[in-house]
Amino acid sequence: MDTVKTAEQLKENVRNTYAEIASQSKEANAASCCGAGGCSTEVYNIMSEEYAGLKGYTSDADLGLGCGLPTETAGIKPGNTVLDLGSGAGNDAFVARAATGADGRVIGVDFTPEMIAKAKANAVKLGFANVEFRQGDIEALPLSADMVDVVVSNCVLNLVPDKKKAFAEMHRVLRKGGHFSVSDIVLTRELPNELRQAAELYAGCVTGASQEADYMRIIAEAGFTNVKVLKRKAITIPGDILSRYLSDEAVANVKKEGLGVESITVYGEKTTETKCCEPNATNTEKVVIATGEDCGCGIGSSCC
Repeated sequence: MDTVKTAEQLKENVRNTYAEIASQSKEANAASCCGAGGCSTEVYNIMSEEYAGLKGYTSDADLGLGCGLPTETAGIKPGNTVLDLGSGAGNDAFVARAATGADGRVIGVDFTPEMIAKAKANAVKLGFANVEFRQGDIEALPLSADMVDVVVSNCVLNLVPDKKKAFAEMHRVLRKGGHFSVSDIVLTRELPNELRQAAELYAGCVTGASQEADYMRIIAEAGFTNVKVLKRKAITIPGDILSRYLSDEAVANVKKEGLGVESITVYGEKTTETKCCEPNATNTEKVVIATGEDCGCGIGSSCC
């Protein structure tokens, strides 16, 4: 199995899988993890979080595709405008709507037409006039700058090929003082090819996942501050599943060191209007803008 995919191949695979998932029930999707490929039903209980107790939870919109509860730590206030990235059938958007209330606004963005249609149908059933769904790409959001107060996302950004663009877009559409809370899949160590293949076959959400250190660096370089991991949960694969793909020695090593895949919920804030550099500045060192604030341009970055 070739694990190296181009950005367009990855996006097309995800789009096709989500289109199929949109027509299925939550139970049928239990074998699809978070939509990046087939996996064992055991992973469903490992990846998913329990939504049923949350206000605004809508079972018809819950396809069981998440790996956390980002709305739980999002600090959504009445009247906020909330953006849900990779909104699927609308579950997180409807939970966010319960927090922002009738005076707020929730915008869901998904690049799969079938998911958008399903989410819109669910919103009509619920009679929510202040919840809308837009088809679009997370790397080029169909929103104006400084438009939202809170961004949430659930097990989607790991599937986006260009995470730098994704987080830059999040920063662009957030108002100053806004923040995000996203749940995602990251790697906590380098995975040998055979182990990555096994993890991708078992839990498709691993496809496209970054090393945690790289993931956090991308967030910082996008201009976010006060970035912190609020929750984390190790993803595991039973030994009998691993043995289908790995040698006995490799299985023993995984049992000793762990799989190296985790679900994390990350929080960050936008405390400056834009992330920019001084005119004619170089990328060879960190640059400080005229106000004295760090613009986040690290060595080798392309933000200038």
